[in-house]
Amino acid sequence: MKILKASWVITCDENSTIIKDGAVVFDKKIIDVATIDFIKEKYPNIEIEDLGNNSVLMPGLINSHIHLEFSSNSTTLKYGNFMSWLNSVITSREKLIQNATKDLLKEKLEEIKNSGTTTIGAISSYAFDLESCFESDLNIVFFNEVIGSKPDMIDTLLADFKSRLELSKKNKREGFYPAVAIHSPYSVHPFLIREALNIAKADDLSVSAHFLESPEEFQWLHKDEGGFLDFFKNFLGQEKAVTKPIEFLNQFENIDKLSFTHCVEASSEDLEKIKDLDAVINHCVTSNRVLNNTKLNIKKLFDLNIPFSIGTDGLSSNNSLSMFDELRNALMTHTEENVITFSKTLIEAATKRGAQALGLNKGILLKDKDADIITLTLPDEVEDENDLCMNIILHTKNVKNTIIGGRDV
Repeated sequence: MKILKASWVITCDENSTIIKDGAVVFDKKIIDVATIDFIKEKYPNIEIEDLGNNSVLMPGLINSHIHLEFSSNSTTLKYGNFMSWLNSVITSREKLIQNATKDLLKEKLEEIKNSGTTTIGAISSYAFDLESCFESDLNIVFFNEVIGSKPDMIDTLLADFKSRLELSKKNKREGFYPAVAIHSPYSVHPFLIREALNIAKADDLSVSAHFLESPEEFQWLHKDEGGFLDFFKNFLGQEKAVTKPIEFLNQFENIDKLSFTHCVEASSEDLEKIKDLDAVINHCVTSNRVLNNTKLNIKKLFDLNIPFSIGTDGLSSNNSLSMFDELRNALMTHTEENVITFSKTLIEAATKRGAQALGLNKGILLKDKDADIITLTLPDEVEDENDLCMNIILHTKNVKNTIIGGRDV
């Protein structure tokens, strides 16, 4: 058992409780969270580590959507338009994957950990990142992705997906969770979706899917036209989308741990369905911006009471895998939101909502939750509690301690 004391404790509980001069008692799980005076009285014989002036204790950050397999990209891929980017990915895919060595992925995972992230939802298309993820200290929900819309390739694609999923199951360790990803409505045949989701239901696995990321995707799925028409003609000989958006969403009934990524072009009907599915939207604001896609309508999510989490996406469409960088970008992008109140929302999106998206017992400093904790020190005193979350987002690059499962890593 260990006790840490800080100037501020952000719990991210249902009441968004922030404790001034607070402390957290934990081993592998959170045991107690309260003021330091209460903790001293309740645990008189346990040494308390004081983190010092202007210190903060909070749940570890959860990156609910990240691609690691293209981590070698910096200036190779084309930004500014979704179709230009997609074509550049296809052109440069082999080179980027080849350059994403185990050593590079290990380096990126260490950077992620040092910047305060304790859990990631890793979308894996090829399982080339499996070994690196398995060997990391991070909690990892490892989403084996199914992709492919050509009917004559279904058996081969399904067999490949099952093989990768079984490999991740064999590598299961504490903090490593095999999961299922459906790439998107435009790229996966309904039969493949059904079979993959049946497996996910049978094994109670978390599920995630990209959904309506770009205007081109919207035009293709709704009208069978736009930038995707030439793409599918040239690469797959298809002139019609394999499914419509609402048909796609209808296939996700009875999935307990479910998230959809992007959703920036989702209609009101689509969002109502996402709400009915009790799903979380993974918000990747930097990726949306650099590909020149629409900004997620946060107000509509608030109105419909749809929770959102925060993801960095991959270095294929971002210049950083740091969640604090992503939080700053989100804070600056959504200019319609009040900077102080929205900062509190973003901190919770990056903690407890991420845990909700991935189906984990994390993201809140509360008794019996997993002891995934970060500590940081602000550059000066914060006098008003309401300003705390904003200042954390504005001023934090790296954290002082990253604690996963009660262990300082």
